[in-house]
Amino acid sequence: MNWILLIIAGLFEVIFASCLGKAKESTGTTAIWWYGGFLLSLTISMSLLVKVSQSLPIGTAYAVWTGIGAVGTVLVGIFVFKDPATFWRIFFITTLIGSIIGLKVVSN
Repeated sequence: MNWILLIIAGLFEVIFASCLGKAKESTGTTAIWWYGGFLLSLTISMSLLVKVSQSLPIGTAYAVWTGIGAVGTVLVGIFVFKDPATFWRIFFITTLIGSIIGLKVVSN
């Protein structure tokens, strides 16, 4: 169950990073709503990370959490914000995914 919560926490990290990107593109009340989404998703993500770090090793939990956030944010950047999808970006995201899976395999 803690691994599922950790994945959800990582997904909320992707959401808060995406909200920052959308807020940067917005003005007025629209930007305020995006910042509100950022604060809400940040709170949920951190709360879940705190909960899972009580039973999983903090080094593993934090590495997986940031890895999910990094991979997800890069993918959102490519598909939503039209960031370039170069060979090297895809290569290193793939190695990051392999590292996240490896941490899961060697952790309890």
